[in-house]
Amino acid sequence: MKRVVARLWHAMRGSVQWRVLWLANAKFMVGVTGVVRNDAGQVLLLKHRMWPESRPWGLPTGFAKRGEEFPLTVVREVKEETGLDVTPGRLVRLTSGYRLRVEVAYEALHTGGTLKIDDFEILEARWFDPDELPQGLQDSHRQLITPEGTATSPAARPGTS
Repeated sequence: MKRVVARLWHAMRGSVQWRVLWLANAKFMVGVTGVVRNDAGQVLLLKHRMWPESRPWGLPTGFAKRGEEFPLTVVREVKEETGLDVTPGRLVRLTSGYRLRVEVAYEALHTGGTLKIDDFEILEARWFDPDELPQGLQDSHRQLITPEGTATSPAARPGTS
């Protein structure tokens, strides 16, 4: 039986093989988070309208679109939610094991733009010092901001050396 399946597999063309693989495997959404810092080392936090009232503060976050490179998801989401421009940096976390999603987080450096929040999703956007984070911040995001999560030294920020 194994030989028959192997021969059948080899007889298929690449596009047919990909379709079979797509049908046979799990589908995931990819949540992408940006740990956005400015030149002063402050981190950009957003008060999200759709998040629980007890934990509304968090980093810019959104889902990757089909075919989108994850660092570019950070750039797009920050621009859509705040009007600000960023340059993505290093990958700081990749988390799997969820039922329907995986999550990735990247550092990002604020490079310009004018703050104009998307008031459908975002109630407020503010820069915070890493040692003065607000109450109601998502725990997973706090871990990305603190020294145990994402480095806060200027040498560790994207675009600096």
